[in-house]
Amino acid sequence: MEIKKIKWGILSTGWIAHKFARALQAVEGSEIYAVGSRTMESAQKFSVEFNIPKAYGSYDELVSDPDIDVIYIATPHNLHVENTLLALDHNKHVLCEKPLGVNLKEATTLIERAKEKNLFLMEAMWSRFLPNIMKTKELIDSCEIGDVKLLTATFSVLSDNGPEHRHYNIDLCGGSLLDIGIYNIFLSLLLLGEPKKITAMAGLDKQGGDNTCSCTFQYEKDTLAVMHSSLLGGAPVIAEIYGTKAKISLEHFWFCPGNVQLTYRDGSERIFDFKYKSNGYDYEAEEVVSCIRAGKKQSDLWSWDNSLQLVNQLDLIRKECGIVYPQHDL
Repeated sequence: MEIKKIKWGILSTGWIAHKFARALQAVEGSEIYAVGSRTMESAQKFSVEFNIPKAYGSYDELVSDPDIDVIYIATPHNLHVENTLLALDHNKHVLCEKPLGVNLKEATTLIERAKEKNLFLMEAMWSRFLPNIMKTKELIDSCEIGDVKLLTATFSVLSDNGPEHRHYNIDLCGGSLLDIGIYNIFLSLLLLGEPKKITAMAGLDKQGGDNTCSCTFQYEKDTLAVMHSSLLGGAPVIAEIYGTKAKISLEHFWFCPGNVQLTYRDGSERIFDFKYKSNGYDYEAEEVVSCIRAGKKQSDLWSWDNSLQLVNQLDLIRKECGIVYPQHDL
């Protein structure tokens, strides 16, 4: 008996939607059934590129399609709550791009609505499901590197975009922290859990968003996580975890598909290499499909509690740095 395919609707047609649509083509049991944009021209162009049956010139039309099972929200940060609520209220499961909400209040609102509607909801923290990140967590949980004493993670890009771009526009909840620094914070949460103390500082632009942000998390047993994000320079995007027995190195663009290097104190090394069938976004899509088929409302690997912990840490960092999104925080 043939298993019914999970039909996806993609809400928005920006660059991240293109990456996800490309990955979905490699996910068994899935079909990109429809795409919705603010204009029919954009939706039709996207549908032709990915051979999608349905194209809609509004988000309302997209979520109203009775044949769609799950909606992927690919809009900027400031629209995540509005768009996710729209999909949930039309009885669609949702995979929403990170961050799930700009702040704890927004993320909580979405989770409560998903509970009320008895629907699946997950924050699209795609790195969580990559084999290299899964292996890193496995190595740490098994004490292969001993007691972790230091995690360092950097995510820096040189953004030459103007002040109206989502990188900088305060109305779009711009800034390095929510756009790229969130990956650093995610990694520390996944591997080390909740810190006992958070300190942070940021360089703010004229709009009040952070061009650069540095955070230090303190844990028990003299363990630290030191993380940096910036839109002003192109430093190597690497992460390293130092233990009492060994060190884990995640190569450049560590949050993407890649290898894991394990270096022991005697200088010996092990390299974990992985084969990837697409760009990596397929792993989170496979998790969504698996959960929906199993009747789950949240993922065991990236749960609602995980998303709430993450956004709470982001809130604490923003508070210490004075980063405020007027249309969301006030």
